[in-house]
Amino acid sequence: MLFDLSNELQAETFKKRCNALFKKKCVVDLSEKRPQRTIRQNAYLHAALGYFGLQFGYKIDEVKEWYFKEICNPDLFVKTIHDVVTGQERKVLKSSAELDTEQMTLAIERFRNWASDIAGVYIPSPEEHRLVEQMEIETQRARLYL
Repeated sequence: MLFDLSNELQAETFKKRCNALFKKKCVVDLSEKRPQRTIRQNAYLHAALGYFGLQFGYKIDEVKEWYFKEICNPDLFVKTIHDVVTGQERKVLKSSAELDTEQMTLAIERFRNWASDIAGVYIPSPEEHRLVEQMEIETQRARLYL
């Protein structure tokens, strides 16, 4: 069941349900539901990553991991975990599916700025519809190589 805890009636219903399950001592699953990124945002991101990759001969996955996640957005994607087998700390990358719309917007904007300022590649904003369309066409044509 989903509950919107900003709604007083649903919040009270949630408390009663929670207390009832607590009294039963049963196994429960409690998780926060965040707004997910939009399908359009996802399509734009992949076009931008593919277009950037085209400029340097990288595949989308390489651009996504190296530049988008590790360089431009480490605070959103890079986490350190303790490996219980080796006893060492190691770096892992979170999935972009874990971001909400606002976080994804920030991540994309950081990537666009970095691409322009550091790599010299202009990636059009989502509002530049004709340029985004051209970027998507170029990326689509080269999809076998990306």
